[in-house]
Amino acid sequence: MTNKLAIAGPGSKYQVSNAVPAGFWAGVWHGLISPITFVVSLFNPRVRIYEVHNRGRRYDLGFIIGASAVLGHSALRFGKAS
Repeated sequence: MTNKLAIAGPGSKYQVSNAVPAGFWAGVWHGLISPITFVVSLFNPRVRIYEVHNRGRRYDLGFIIGASAVLGHSALRFGKAS
């Protein structure tokens, strides 16, 4: 059974046999939700922040864009507080 939230890991829709590997937009989504999925992964070993069944550089680029959109803004705000 695949997860409904498109979270990376063993239960993801990308792990089903004959599934298309995760691409750019899945990478963006996984990057955006990476802080939340990291916390969930601490308590649930089946949840991962990064989809291993992906299209390579396209997924990586999307993941970096998504993660930097979420985490980069926090880093900028933290840097201004000093």
